[in-house]
Amino acid sequence: MPDDPPGLPLSFSGVVPSLAQVADFGPPRSEIGPGCLMPWQGKLYVLSYVSHRRKSGTGSGLRVIDADFQMTRHPAGVDGTYANRFVHHPSNQLILGPHVIDTDHRVRTVDCLVDVRVCGTAVHLADPQHLVYMLGMEGELFEVDVRSLECRQVFDLTRELHTPGEGACHFKDCYSAFGRLVVVNNDYADPDFRGQRAEGTLAEYDGATWTVIDRRPYVAVNGLSPGCGSNIFASGWDRASAILKVYSAGTGQWRTYRLPKASHTFDHKWATEWPRIRSVEHERLLMDHHGLFYELPAWHYGDAVWGIRPISTHLWVHSDFCTWRGLLVIGADNCSYDQGGNLQCAEPQSGLWFGRTEDLWNLGKPAGWGGVWWEEAVQAGEPSDPYLMTGFDRKCLHLSHDSGERVHFTVEVDFLGCGAWKVYQRIGVDPHGYAHHEFPAGFSAHWARVTADRECVAPAQLIYT
Repeated sequence: MPDDPPGLPLSFSGVVPSLAQVADFGPPRSEIGPGCLMPWQGKLYVLSYVSHRRKSGTGSGLRVIDADFQMTRHPAGVDGTYANRFVHHPSNQLILGPHVIDTDHRVRTVDCLVDVRVCGTAVHLADPQHLVYMLGMEGELFEVDVRSLECRQVFDLTRELHTPGEGACHFKDCYSAFGRLVVVNNDYADPDFRGQRAEGTLAEYDGATWTVIDRRPYVAVNGLSPGCGSNIFASGWDRASAILKVYSAGTGQWRTYRLPKASHTFDHKWATEWPRIRSVEHERLLMDHHGLFYELPAWHYGDAVWGIRPISTHLWVHSDFCTWRGLLVIGADNCSYDQGGNLQCAEPQSGLWFGRTEDLWNLGKPAGWGGVWWEEAVQAGEPSDPYLMTGFDRKCLHLSHDSGERVHFTVEVDFLGCGAWKVYQRIGVDPHGYAHHEFPAGFSAHWARVTADRECVAPAQLIYT
């Protein structure tokens, strides 16, 4: 990594030990991760979380870092599980967890939300001047008046969206734009992998009706819109690959794009605390998804997504990141007692990293695996979803199928990045057979997709190394 930014206290490759987030030893011991990092009126606010409400641990709360990198714990902060950050511009107030903070750094607390695991805040569809939506991880959706702090639950999403209750559903984020409120639930475990159930959720509300868009796990939703963008992005996954679902304001439709996974350790719903899609540089987005950082453009042209670019792989579990005083700040969930499962953890503690956005390119080179199908029931002549190809080095495609007849797979590439598909190669695979194709060194395109000429059950996986 480059030299640490000037003016930082003692640091190691950008990590500042004096700014570590450390929870109480207990009992009970828990975890602590900076669920919300937000610059506000010259200070950096850090709101950390315990694993499951106040009963599961203490010592998190609200901390404030001044311009001289001195950190204090705010006396109004409360312990809990919070991962929402939002600026309500009509009232000039910052919302972190259950806290509402004005421009003079006065902190008020929405009492009815203290014991809710608040994971998202969004613009209200009907009254954005006075109200916001607040989403809880157990599917509670509230309206909050940002001036009076009056709070009213308007939906139980476990009922509205037919998701299981506590212990299964795991809502993570919400976002509203283009006349819709979008929520995501990342429920996923072994039964989902085996195809025995599908309990993850991407859903939207138009002010009158809830619509389920997809029954796969989704963990983040965001955008720069409508003023600075024309898309809504939702990041999720299934057993075949990571997924980027994109709503286009131009078409009014959702489209599915597939991305590699740099790691399978992010698959389980509990192991995703909290990958984000955030604006950290002017008019563009940074996405952390399944162990890979991506540059993500906020705009689309010709109703296609352009310019998604992988940056690097990483090992940290990033719980939030932001820009503050020209620095990129990343919070981690480093060390957790994990409800007694981690016998080598002495105390819950996590670090903050300070650097430049460009420093991310010095992490691990982009690499990963995934594909368009994983033992998928494939229809003859029906193209797969697009799968990202650009930005990776060596590439290998693996194909097989269960048909008793020879199957020909057509591999197409979109080298322009706008949906202009061209045939790259047709690969024949013997009955019940297997074949692989190694792309030439240096070959790349923005997207690739596969089509089979027979109905079959087939995996098609790409390994990028």
